[in-house]
Amino acid sequence: MASKRRPGESVNTEKKRKRKRSCEESAELCSVLEDQQVKQTVREAWSRRTVCTQGDLELDCHPFPHCIIRNFLSSESFVDNLQRELMQLNFHEKSNDLYKFKQSDDLKKRTDPHIAGLRSALFGPFRSWLGEVLGVELETTVDISCAKYEYTDVLLCHDDELEGRRVAFILYLVPPWENSDGGTLDLFTTDSHLQPECVVKSLVPSLNTLVLFEVSPVSFHQVSEVLTEDKCRLSLSGWFHGPSLERPPRNIEAPIPRSPHLPRDETLLLEWVNPVYMEITYQEQIQEEFEENSEIQLKDFLNEEKFREVNEALRLAQIQWTKRGPPNKRCYEAASLDTLPECVSECWELLRSEAFFLLLSNFTGLRLHYLCPADDEDDDKDEGKEDLQDGEATGSSSVPPLAKTSKEKEPSTPVSCGEVRRWAHGGYTLLHDAEAVRAEYALDLVLPFCGADWESEFGGFTCYVANEEDEELLTVYPEDNSLALVYRDKETLKFVKHVNHKSLSESADSATRRAFYDFSFVYYE
Repeated sequence: MASKRRPGESVNTEKKRKRKRSCEESAELCSVLEDQQVKQTVREAWSRRTVCTQGDLELDCHPFPHCIIRNFLSSESFVDNLQRELMQLNFHEKSNDLYKFKQSDDLKKRTDPHIAGLRSALFGPFRSWLGEVLGVELETTVDISCAKYEYTDVLLCHDDELEGRRVAFILYLVPPWENSDGGTLDLFTTDSHLQPECVVKSLVPSLNTLVLFEVSPVSFHQVSEVLTEDKCRLSLSGWFHGPSLERPPRNIEAPIPRSPHLPRDETLLLEWVNPVYMEITYQEQIQEEFEENSEIQLKDFLNEEKFREVNEALRLAQIQWTKRGPPNKRCYEAASLDTLPECVSECWELLRSEAFFLLLSNFTGLRLHYLCPADDEDDDKDEGKEDLQDGEATGSSSVPPLAKTSKEKEPSTPVSCGEVRRWAHGGYTLLHDAEAVRAEYALDLVLPFCGADWESEFGGFTCYVANEEDEELLTVYPEDNSLALVYRDKETLKFVKHVNHKSLSESADSATRRAFYDFSFVYYE
């Protein structure tokens, strides 16, 4: 049966649609942003890189220009409702070398009344205000999401640089927050190479406070680890897009020096290495497994007495430890080799010795010594070259080989480089562009001295990932006297996960610092 629309029905439907579109709650911004004189004062201060305070607005240009606007939203009820809407969002766990926290989906299309209202205010009148202050025309791009940082969550040192980003912003929606709760926004100074040096200012999150800064070659910052188990650090953050600031060429670090093996014979091996690993038949089994997986862990590798002696000596005060940086690439301590106790120095020599290079060759099938048989089978060489040309993936989520131990290289003198490292709360390494550019075939060795009470949830484990992908190929957890060997190709990178607050040992008096040590070497054919 045909139906007829009543005369007023289309009008009523249109009204309903309008009401649906207008369910957005209006977000009123603080009155200081409406004052033309304030805007002019802030603009002049920003251009001159001077300090400026105007009511709830504070501009500071050290270590780089950043602006703090307290009571950003004028309505407390709007803030409360905004918090409630945000907490009902779906959040996703985010974790890699740089960060660990929970993040919402992009909010540019959310229709929740208060989220939509804030978005309109931020990317409408506030963007216009900010563009006038900076003297640039900001784009209409909407870039905003919500983040939850909870106990041990962190965002390590970075500069936010990405094509199109001009100004970063964070709006805090937190409960009463103290410096001791962690989660501060830390700002870094930079050196003459525009590399971050140290934190000189920490901004404690505060409810309804907006922080913004210009994305630049020196805008290095971090969210310090959240140390409270009782609070959630909720924030809205994103970027205003516009013409990027000029960026000078990035500083290129000098490569780590590599050295050939030390002339030491197998006497050293017999003295230090567990006898089971000296058996030829066992070495053949190890090589077979290694060639299948490109990685292996050899438990109880050192003689028990030697391991115990080195383990105790590493904790002696005579060793001088130097902090390794810069913090946008790494943060841990390395031992000064000339201060090592005798037994630690002997262990260092073991891992650099000619005899050990030969032992590694027997474990892995790699040619790390001239006595190792060369692979003269042309078919195998051609097959290896084809694999490289085809660019086939060498790994998957089921942890397949990270690299093929093919030997198509021209013979050369095997070399290595290494460190004795100390890892404690706050230690980490990060992936970075220079590392990706320099990536090459290499054998990684890690020999940990961590103690029986070190747990995987503390961090400090080594992750291998495919270049420019989030896929994790392999995770190697520190385990006492367990020698880890991993062969990687040019598309495989590694990092050490941030050592978190759980690594601190709670005693009756205060939290004491747990630490673990390792010998870290890289060998090249």
